Formats: sequence, structure tokens, C-alpha cells
Amino acid sequence: MNSQHGEQSTSRRDALGWWRATPLYLRIIGAVALGVAVGVTLGEQAAALEIPAKLVLRLLGALAPPLILLAIMQALMRAHLGGRQALRLVTLLATNTLVAIGIGLLVANVLQPGSWSHATPAHESAKAAAAANPLAQFLDNVPKSIAGPFSDNGAVMGVIFIAVAMGVALRSLRHHEVRTVEDLVHVALESLITILHWIIDLVPLAVFGVVASIIGVKGFRDFLALGGFVVAVLAALTLQAGYYLTRVKLESWAPPLYVLRGVRDALVMAFSTGSSTATMPVTYARLRDNVGLREQSASMGALVGANFNNDGTALYEAMSALFVAQLLGMQLTLSQQFIVVVTSIVASVGAAGIPEAGLVTMTMVFKAVALPTDYIAMLLTVDWFLDRCRTAINVMGDVTVSCLLDGKTRERADTQPP
Repeated sequence: MNSQHGEQSTSRRDALGWWRATPLYLRIIGAVALGVAVGVTLGEQAAALEIPAKLVLRLLGALAPPLILLAIMQALMRAHLGGRQALRLVTLLATNTLVAIGIGLLVANVLQPGSWSHATPAHESAKAAAAANPLAQFLDNVPKSIAGPFSDNGAVMGVIFIAVAMGVALRSLRHHEVRTVEDLVHVALESLITILHWIIDLVPLAVFGVVASIIGVKGFRDFLALGGFVVAVLAALTLQAGYYLTRVKLESWAPPLYVLRGVRDALVMAFSTGSSTATMPVTYARLRDNVGLREQSASMGALVGANFNNDGTALYEAMSALFVAQLLGMQLTLSQQFIVVVTSIVASVGAAGIPEAGLVTMTMVFKAVALPTDYIAMLLTVDWFLDRCRTAINVMGDVTVSCLLDGKTRERADTQPP
């Protein structure tokens, strides 16, 4: 009996290990393919499969505010800033982010990829199926925010969910010493990131559910518009890259093509891993060894600035909000687009340390202008590719800031770049 139980536990661990060892983008591609097949097969009966997507999005929405709060606090506490260079760094980061969001909104307003197709709100299509589904009743007990259950005396199940999740997540940190405020913030952030990893494991399930439900109920119409969205985002990211190279040419001693050749390893790593945090050491090393920047310039831009610089992410989230609004036939006013700008900036600051940061912060941007977060799950079908593209732009932004901080004179005036 015990041997059978042991074999079952081992097989479950092996299955979970295989699932986590498979890259997220491959799991998402498989989920899309399976969702298409199930949606075509089941037709309108596939509407109930939208509920797993809603569950994942609700969990992401609940985690977003505390994650962003703790990430910004940790980034500000750990950043070594001081003097005129610090002010220059902050100015460059703010300018680059504002330009990125401006480019994103401009391209989205000009191309209007969401208007290439029209969609009805996703929650209307599945309302009838969800009403009788026990999973929908379970979804109602999942807290929409971490603080929500504590303000509602009747939300006992929500408190239990949070207690169990935090208790399990903190098991690996229970022996971590807490001597300073920074230690306390670190433990809190690490516990939330542990929970976030669990939710990310469920993202392919959400993609499967939303693809199957949309195709089963409405066919392929909504997904055709995603092609226009991908084209628009790539066009905007290309314009942002052009802006970076122009600034390097005008305000730095290093020629743009020379810089690109020097940091190409970092850009390729950023695209392949989808993580600007993992790429930081490579970016710094290439800026020092290949490009020849001063140590202070390379470290300020590639190490310190990278914790705040997420231009590609901010651009993408602003465009996503406009795309979904266009898809639903909603017109965001200038004031609402300004709210998108402000929220995208706040959400992008410090998000470099959060895995799949775009998934977390996008819920905040959507809620700020009252857009349905249901459509974030649809964007996940192409997010795995666009995430790599915008991460490469994030790293290119770090490189640009380092070059601009280095100025127009090289450290060794007796040598010149080839």
C-alpha cells in the first residue's frame, strides 16, 4: 500500500517537474492548439471553459497591487543613487518611458488594430453557461484583492484562501532572518512571487479556456484582430528602437551600430529568456568590455536603471488597453488615455523583478479605465512572443541610458571605436 502511494507521489512530482521544465511559450502554444480543436468540436458548449481563464485573471488582479507596492519599495531601498548622475538617470528614465508610451498610443490610434474586428464583451457570451457551473460558484469565493476578505466579515473562504497560500509560500522562507525593514520587504515580496509562480503555471490552462470558449461561441473573428495588434506593437517597438539609436548618435561618443554589435549578446539573451533581470549581468559586462563605457555609466544604466526601466512593457500595456477598447467599440477619451499613461508608468516602475511582469501590471492598467480584464487572457495567446520583443527593447533602453550617461567623451581619449 505504501509503495503504491510512493509511486503515485513520484509520478505526480515527475509530471509537475516536466510541466515546469517546459518553457512557458511552448506550453502556451500547445494550449492554443488544443483550445482551437476543443472550441471547434464543442461549439457553444465550450463557453463554460472560459471560467479557468477568469480564475487566473482574478488571482493575478489580486496579486498585482501588493506586488507592485513591494517591488517599488525594494527597488527604491536597494538603489544606490546620489549626486548629479542620479538626477540625470531619473530624467533619462522618465523621458524614455514617456516617449515609449507616446509612441505606443500614437501607433494604436493611427493603425487602430482593434477596429479591424468587433467583439462583444466576453463575460456576456458565457454568462448562462457559467451560472449553472459549480466552478463559477467556486470562482466567487476567490478574493478579488488580498485586502478584500478582511473588509467583509462574511468572506471567510477568502481569508482561508489567503492564509493557505501565504502559509505554504512562507514555508521556504521560515528560517530567513528579519533584522531590517529591507529584510521584511524582501520576505513579503519573495512569498508573493512564489505564489505568482504557481499562478503562472496555470496560465496555459487560462489560454486553453479562453481560446476554446471564444472560438466555440464566436469563431475566429476576434483572433484575426490579434494579427493587426502584433503588427502594431512590433511597429511601435521598432520606432522606440529608432528613438534609442538616434539619442545615442546625438548624445554619446559611441556610434549606434558599434553599440549594437557590442551588446548583441545581451539583446539575444533578453529575447530568448524574456527576462531583463536575468540579462542584467550580461548587459553590464558587454557595455564595459565590448563597448568600453565607464564603470559608473555601465552600472548606473544596466544595473540600477534596469530596476526602473521597462519602456517596452509600458508601451505594450498602453497599446493593449487601446486595442481592447477598440475591439469592444469603446472610445477612450484623452483624459482616459492620460490615465493609461500614468498607470502604465507607475505599473512599470520596479516591475523588472517580477516574473511575467506584463501579466501582473496589465490588470492594473485595464482596471484604471474600466476595461474588462477578461480580454487579457486573449492577449496571452500572442504575449509569449511580444514579451520577448519588449524585453529586448527594455534592455536596449538600459544600454541607451548607459551610453547617454557616459557622454560625448570616451574614457580613454587616445582610442576611438572602429
